[in-house]
Amino acid sequence: MGRMLFAALTCVMAGMVLVGEMAADGISERAKKLHFSSLVIDTHDDTTQRFLDGDFDLGARNGLGSIDIPRMKEGGLGAIFFSVWIPSKVRGPEAVRRALMQIDAIHDQVGKHSNDLILVTTAEGIREAHKHGKIAALIGVEGGHMIDSDLGVLRKFAGLGARYMTLTHTGNTEWADASTAAPAHNGLSPFGKDVIREMNRLGMIVDISHVSDKTFADVLETSKAPVFASHSSCRAICNVPRNMTDEMIRALAAKGGVIQINYHIGFLSQEFRDAEKAHPEWDKAIALEVQKRCGNKEGCQLIQGDIITREYVLRGDLPRVEWTKIIEHIDHAVKVAGIDHVGLGSDFDGANMPFGMEDATKLPQITNALLEKGYSEGDVRKILGENTLRLMADVERVSRELSAAQ
Repeated sequence: MGRMLFAALTCVMAGMVLVGEMAADGISERAKKLHFSSLVIDTHDDTTQRFLDGDFDLGARNGLGSIDIPRMKEGGLGAIFFSVWIPSKVRGPEAVRRALMQIDAIHDQVGKHSNDLILVTTAEGIREAHKHGKIAALIGVEGGHMIDSDLGVLRKFAGLGARYMTLTHTGNTEWADASTAAPAHNGLSPFGKDVIREMNRLGMIVDISHVSDKTFADVLETSKAPVFASHSSCRAICNVPRNMTDEMIRALAAKGGVIQINYHIGFLSQEFRDAEKAHPEWDKAIALEVQKRCGNKEGCQLIQGDIITREYVLRGDLPRVEWTKIIEHIDHAVKVAGIDHVGLGSDFDGANMPFGMEDATKLPQITNALLEKGYSEGDVRKILGENTLRLMADVERVSRELSAAQ
């Protein structure tokens, strides 16, 4: 009887240990250990817009938005690409001027918070930052319209630390077609191909998020280096032009590229997308309310757009999208492209986040969910950041080879 009681108590205690391994947040100790020992890289965040509003402190925990230093630390984010973005309708010297202002703002923020952040431009720089307990800050330019059709401007951006450029935003440039505009160049123009070649030489990653399918094909044919989609998801799950077809994902992987999954609910959920299309008046109403709350403050506009959209969801006008849709897109992309070609490009502070992925503190959930789906720890590390680091190193190698050949 004593032995039976001891055995029963042992089972109870073992059960308590198992329960203890799963924290109140639903994330296992194994997942936490893996997540916080990995290099977690996010290739697209629009927090830069908030730097220019004048009332945002990156070093303080904020009640709005998704990114600040305390929440990046809490979520284990080791490297972040701050996006330089202005609307596609802004062109010419004004586009260049505003882009340079944003690049300066990123440099300023890194300088103000040098105990926590360091500006880097290489894969090795990210690893070194991680070794020293700092978050690596990188720069991505979201929209080729900001170079004003001038390779000299492109070189200037690269010299100031920009490590990728998204070829288009929502509108065509003078040399490339976007996914959400009527074709004007049948993909890349001859000058557009020159842009790709110069980016290869400079060691800048060519970003094909936002481009048309034909532009994508032209990029793969022209680029000597692998390319990536800094913030795109899977069209097979959510049929929007901004997402990638399975054929495109395979072609990207064959070139050595990476699809970085976007968390925007309109790119994750077909149900949400269909509801948006069925009620265009809601988009107009949301835009008017954003303008009312923010005026011309673009950082505020991006944050309030997310808040107001969530209000529509909570009152039942738009369908609720859970964060687990991110896992669905990651898993699909892995099955199509292979484990070496998928990463994370959240679109934090620039899009509408799903429930449960409101900010950077929620990132460990991705690690936990992938482990629960049976992904190995090594494969999870690849998705979290190692695939991005490999791609960066490949782009840097091609740059060195091209420079040596000149």
